[in-house]
Amino acid sequence: MSEIKDTYKTIDVPSEETLFKDRNSKFFGYAFPVFNERDVKEAIEGLKKKHHTARHFCYAWQFGTETIRFRANDDGEPSNSAGMPIYGQIQAFDVTNILIVSVRYFGGTKLGVGGLINAYRNSAQLALEASEIIEKTIDIRYKLSFGYDMMNKVQRIVKERNLNIIGQKLEMDCEYTISVRKKEAQMIFDIFDNLFKVEIIEIV
Repeated sequence: MSEIKDTYKTIDVPSEETLFKDRNSKFFGYAFPVFNERDVKEAIEGLKKKHHTARHFCYAWQFGTETIRFRANDDGEPSNSAGMPIYGQIQAFDVTNILIVSVRYFGGTKLGVGGLINAYRNSAQLALEASEIIEKTIDIRYKLSFGYDMMNKVQRIVKERNLNIIGQKLEMDCEYTISVRKKEAQMIFDIFDNLFKVEIIEIV
């Protein structure tokens, strides 16, 4: 049985600005942590204010850990000469929930498609190398519902298994929201599912 992959690589904070030059064209590279298209839009709008005379804002992003979504944008450069080389570096560094933008100032000399591919790839690589890439776990969330009389049993399992309680409601009936690493999720589900008078459901 193959082991469940339950980690992924990403960044938590934007990278420092990087610069790649080729024949007087300048390519400023940036990496941002993003979770949705609104985050992408805000990051690019911020760069357009900062670089208001730049010609091209080429980028690629990827969201998700198991279901992957991505987009690459050439922003006026020849087709597939900018966005896909940038996206290629996202794949090479095996990162997700990330946006890479390369802002180009034209230097007066055309680089040709090959030159552009090389420049945008290098710009994305520099931005990723300037980023602090971290590893995170893919977590499953469960809701536990139980009577107050089961509190000690539930607490003991939480403590023994070192489970992360991310929410709780303690009244006549108790409710815990717990977060579990994906590869331990089925085992934890079974433990609680087999416990008398405790209901466990996955939060999707």
